[in-house]
Amino acid sequence: MTLLFLFDMDEVLYDYDWRARMAGLTELTGLELAELRRRWWHDEGEWAAEAGGFADGAHYRSALCAALGVELTAEAWVANRRSAMRARPDAIAAVERAAQLGRVSLLTNNGPLLDEHLPTIAPEIAPLFGEHLRTTSRYGARKPDPAVFERVLEHYGMPPEHVFFVDDLPENVAAAASLGITTYRYGTAEGLREAIEDFARERAA
Repeated sequence: MTLLFLFDMDEVLYDYDWRARMAGLTELTGLELAELRRRWWHDEGEWAAEAGGFADGAHYRSALCAALGVELTAEAWVANRRSAMRARPDAIAAVERAAQLGRVSLLTNNGPLLDEHLPTIAPEIAPLFGEHLRTTSRYGARKPDPAVFERVLEHYGMPPEHVFFVDDLPENVAAAASLGITTYRYGTAEGLREAIEDFARERAA
């Protein structure tokens, strides 16, 4: 059976400087970090978006602008998000190896606006993932809710024992493991590569 490898994005395949992103949004909106968090980074805002609470990027942006009280273009939002990221070539090389051993798919806690612009925001990985460049918003749940992993398994028609998942957060790794998915909490690119090879070797035995 084909193997499925699921990869988180931020702090796994990319360095992600959240504070740099917020500083950029402060420049765009005039709102300081605490106010940005109060207005949007909560269960009715960003967390809802990551769990599929907005139909598409346009609805997300409309709600975001209303909450912030500032008109923010999609282009400015995308550029700001991209500016806070730096690719990790060695970790991306591990994705390349996984793609030789099975199917690879992205599973990152993010909303529909990022989902729609992932090829621009993460161009280094877009060719590797192709149509499987996905955010949790597509599954109607966000990590660490086990429901997001259940829906990924259903979408791909995969049993958990043939699925590998890597994330930097222990609660996300634990949620996947609770369903029988093989997991690796990201530490190093070398460790990730070894975990991928071990997983594939064990399934081939």
